[in-house]
Amino acid sequence: KQQQAKSQQEQQHKQQQAKSQQEQQHKQQQQQAKGQQEQQHKQQQAKGQQEQQHRQQQQAIRPSQQEQHRQRGQQQAVWQQHRAHSWQSEHRDWQQRGGYHGYRIPEDRYRSYFGPSHAFRIYRYPVVVVGGYPRFQYGGFWFSLMDPWPEYWSDDWYDNDDVYVDYYEDGYYLYNPRYPRDRIAITVYVR
Repeated sequence: KQQQAKSQQEQQHKQQQAKSQQEQQHKQQQQQAKGQQEQQHKQQQAKGQQEQQHRQQQQAIRPSQQEQHRQRGQQQAVWQQHRAHSWQSEHRDWQQRGGYHGYRIPEDRYRSYFGPSHAFRIYRYPVVVVGGYPRFQYGGFWFSLMDPWPEYWSDDWYDNDDVYVDYYEDGYYLYNPRYPRDRIAITVYVR
């Protein structure tokens, strides 16, 4: 009987040890799962913070709609100030101006961005006002109109018409394919 009791005690002891090991394993698994959840949570938080920072950066870069509207209104006013009353008598080509003496666009860049096959809309590119005149950026260069624009062009041609820059005989000109006979003398700036 003593041996039987001792054998039962040993079995109970082994069962308790096994139970204890199972509990430890269960605790370890729970801790690992908890650790993984915490790690996932931290990753999600970090991702959320990155997304928030990205949104804030984009908002800082992009002017508000109100600011864009204000800038657009200012640009329209400047463009309107440079509309001709009688373009035929007000414009002059580069020959009449004594020739073009400004920056010349390198030939490889010219072929890549300029000429009739490279039309663009001015409103899609930066426009600044320098000395009361509109100056727009395209193809890595800045351009200033030397002439007023024809009075018979639409009021918002700079927003809605495709235009292109071309070198003709004696200098650079801005062309509007809707009015192929008109060419506006322009000057090229690197900055």
